[in-house]
Amino acid sequence: MSPSTEGFLSTKHLLGIKYLTKDDLDLIFRTTKEFKQVINRPIKKVPSLRDITIANLFFENSTRTKLSFELAEKRLSADVINFSAASSSVKKGETLLDTVNNILSMKVDMVVMRHPSPGAHFFLSKHIDANIINAGDGTHEHPTQALLDAFSMMEKVGDLQGKKIVIVGDIMHSRVALSNIFCLKKLGAQVKVCGPPTLIPKNIQKLGIEVEYNIDKALAWCDIANVLRIQLERQDIKFIPSLREYALYFGINNERLNRLNKEIVIMHPGPINRGVEITSDVADSDHSIILQQVENGVAVRMAVLYLLANKRGLKH
Repeated sequence: MSPSTEGFLSTKHLLGIKYLTKDDLDLIFRTTKEFKQVINRPIKKVPSLRDITIANLFFENSTRTKLSFELAEKRLSADVINFSAASSSVKKGETLLDTVNNILSMKVDMVVMRHPSPGAHFFLSKHIDANIINAGDGTHEHPTQALLDAFSMMEKVGDLQGKKIVIVGDIMHSRVALSNIFCLKKLGAQVKVCGPPTLIPKNIQKLGIEVEYNIDKALAWCDIANVLRIQLERQDIKFIPSLREYALYFGINNERLNRLNKEIVIMHPGPINRGVEITSDVADSDHSIILQQVENGVAVRMAVLYLLANKRGLKH
């Protein structure tokens, strides 16, 4: 059986959290709860998207997101096409639009895409009829990661209205940070970012958040710390003197947590640079909900796929 949750998203695409309403978020989270029950049953598959064809287009490397989407699609009984730019005609100079149109000519209904260029998904949405889901566009947005992060937080601490959440690390190069900020603000949370000044974008306070450069003060303030990876592959110049120095001043370890007079929740979207932004003893501790984030990723992506198909009239 499919989830009983009825309702429609306000948009036919998931281009970014920026374009979703609070009602959209609530609908996605209600649907995620039902799909989480489904994937914990002995028979984990439902026929909700039978005869729907979904193309996964990854123009950038991905392990977690790609596997999570693929598993979500198969749990929904969709037909899946996987496309990797590394072994495609993109290498021969084919444009993004030509590539996608060639794939759509195979009667694809939905496109899940990761692309290095911010706005690539928005561009495509103006030119093709299929539903588009943003699986990450450059340093811009990563909406399904923000949805699974927020869902995981709510499972742990309840309603996020008024909760204090700090996002720690490489804010400058992170698409996760921006999507999290948009999502958490829509859910009524108080949000701070924390990291070295070189990794905090100028004017980020305009998004209605605060900046803290002292990790110990940030941890003392927050209920939840969402710790981001230092994205060396996106840095064409050095933004920090060394990983060792970053770990010394901003790394989260047991010594820092033990100095707090309270318990906080630790999150990380992965992959983790263990010993840099977070130590193994913290990542694997009772403070951490990192593995719950991974599990919730499949349920959130099932919900998004199901609701977009519902919006389009594709669902059986």
